[in-house]
Order: sequence, then structure tokens, then C-alpha cells
Amino acid sequence: MLGKSIKHRLLLCTIVSVVWLLTSCRGDDIVFPAEYEVLPMESRELSSFAQNEPIGMYLLNEGNMGSNKATIDYLDFSKGIYIRNIYGERNPNVIKELGDVGNDIQVYGNRLYAVINCSHKVEVMDLHTCRRIGQIDIPNCRYIRFHGDKAYISSYVGPVSIDPNAQLGAIFEVDTATLRITRQVTVGYQPEEFEIIGNYLYVANSGGYRAPDYDSTLSVVDLTDFRQVKKIPVCVNPHRVRKDQYDRLWITSRGDHKEVQPQLVLIKNLELGIKNEIEVQYSKITSSEMVIVGDSMYYYGAHWNDETMSNQITYGVLNIQYPITNTQYPISNIQSFITDGTEKNIKIPYGIQVNPYNGDIYITDAKNYVSSGQLHCYSREGKRKWSVRTGDIPAHMCFVYR
Repeated sequence: MLGKSIKHRLLLCTIVSVVWLLTSCRGDDIVFPAEYEVLPMESRELSSFAQNEPIGMYLLNEGNMGSNKATIDYLDFSKGIYIRNIYGERNPNVIKELGDVGNDIQVYGNRLYAVINCSHKVEVMDLHTCRRIGQIDIPNCRYIRFHGDKAYISSYVGPVSIDPNAQLGAIFEVDTATLRITRQVTVGYQPEEFEIIGNYLYVANSGGYRAPDYDSTLSVVDLTDFRQVKKIPVCVNPHRVRKDQYDRLWITSRGDHKEVQPQLVLIKNLELGIKNEIEVQYSKITSSEMVIVGDSMYYYGAHWNDETMSNQITYGVLNIQYPITNTQYPISNIQSFITDGTEKNIKIPYGIQVNPYNGDIYITDAKNYVSSGQLHCYSREGKRKWSVRTGDIPAHMCFVYR
């Protein structure tokens, strides 16, 4: 194992070399070189990692809208190093680097896909090097999922603008081999996250641009003929969609920010839902983002309170084997997954991920939305292990495996 002083010297040499390379490639362009930081983690040989154990994690920083500051960071579990702005380092010839507002990042096969909302593109990279392969042009794109040899991307379609007459959104199908759009289907207003179960795609229609006239439906798309076959009433302004191991869907509602409060919704009987009624269960749980690992759902809620003029922030973990009723999960009885009191140091939780192998929990803090954020790592017992500075508005994370 390398000593800390040797590690730091090697990292300094790397950074100097990167700065020289970027300056020579981009001429007079403003360059933000990658930064390397050693974390309090044991370095390990890659061969010691189990097949189902992640060797690293990418983090997509959204960057403030209009600032063109979306960046990708990388946490290397084998070397115990955090790399800020790895995309810029690995792609010195890409003008304006990653683009404006990173909205989603996912791994599929040996590729990394980053959805860049206001740059109207999906950036496609090699998974292990983060070097650019190409891009998919999608207007006002939001989230990406995969099925077979296809990628599916939700899109607001219209311009980035609050408009009571904003048009319906769409799902685009893309061939992962050629990166070409193959089909498109119209869904509800301003579609957000979605999941694919069996041969159907379920997408949450938020209607966010049409506020206060929000959408409140879940569109069901048949992947065979790529058409919308049903709309399911779910909740006002739905956003997140997660499937569990029982093929059920968990959906978050952001409410209307006035009278209708945010809530977590469970949808069951999907296998019967195309021709029959689907069972919907509601709760008073506020969930802004969640991760399901086995039968545990880790979530945080950040909801603005007009009376206190502050965010009401909660952290919790649910056993999803049980039905979500207010009797089963009274708010006062939900246990936080942070147990050491350090949640008071997190200003605005903005992203969550859980390592399914060792139980480590990752929470990002957007701080003031215009400067560097933080990534916090907690043990499965809820004790903070370390924190590190990130790019602006750290939000979306995905793991890398061997």
C-alpha cells in the first residue's frame, strides 16, 4: 500500500500533467482541470472485489441552470480517491465540456449515459474511462432507462419554460448500438422518471410547466407497438418512480406546493392493470428521493413550509414488505438512517444512493445551489464515515462493477 505522502505526490504530478494537456488542447478556452482527493479508505486490488461488489461510483453534478457547469465526479473504491470533474480531464477536446444541467446518470453494459437537460442531449461514454463515445440529441430530456438493446428517454419535448399551454411530453426509443432514435410516443405533460416491468413502461407525468394545473397520471406504454395504452390516476405532480422486487411501483408526489402535500404512493397489481383497475395506496410520507435495496427503502424528504419559511427535512427507512398505511407507518415512528446527529450539518439533501454490497449510504448536499456541494458517506449503522467536496448541485449517482 502506498504511503499517504507518496500518494499525494503522485496525485500532484497527475494534476500538473492534466493541466498541461488541457491547456495545449483547448488553447484559450477556460479549463477546469480535474482535482484528486485522497479519502480515509483502504486501497485494494481490483482482483479482491467480489463480482457483485462495486469498484467505483460516478456522481453527476447538475450545475446551476444557465451556467453550463454540469460535471461528473468519480469515487474510486479501489484506490480510495475522489476525482472531481473527471469528464473534463478525459475529454479535453469537447467544447463547453459536459453541458447545462445534468439530470440523470445510468450504467448499461460497458457504457455510461448522462442526461443533460438544458443542453438537450444524452452524453454517452465508455464506462471505465469516461471517454466520450457520442451523444443522442433529445429535446428537454429528463431520465433514461434500458430494456434489451434499447434505451428509453423521457422528454418534456417543448422549450424550457413555465407555460400553462405547455405541450405533451414523450418517450424516445434509441438503439444502443447506433445511438439513433428509432421510435417516439406521446405521453402526459412533462414526463419524469419511469420504470419498465415486463413489456410495459410506466412514466410519471408531472405537468410541472403547467403549474398550478399539474398532471397527476402515470402513462402506460406498450413496448411492442410503442403506444400509450392507459393513463392511471395516481397523485398530484408525480416525480420519482421505483420498482421493487415484487414488481410494484413506488411513486413520489411533490404536491402543488400549497394545499396538496407531498406523499409517497404504492401501486400494485400491475400485471392486471392494463385491463383492470390498479390498486393505489397513499401515505403521508414525504419522499423527495429514494433507493430500494431488498426490502428496505431509504429515502429523504425536503419539503418547503410556507409557515416557517424553511425546508422540512426528514430521513427514513421503510420495510416495504408491509403496506404503506398511516397506521403502519405513522410519521413519528419512522426511524432515520442517520443515527449520529450529523444530519444537522446537511443543508439541502439532494441525492441518495446505497451500496448493496456493504450497506454504505451516500447522501449529497446541494448547499446553496450555486457553489460546491458535498458527498457524505454513512455506514449501515448510520454513522458518518467521511465527507468530500463535489461539483455544484451534486445529485445523481450510479455504481461501476468489474
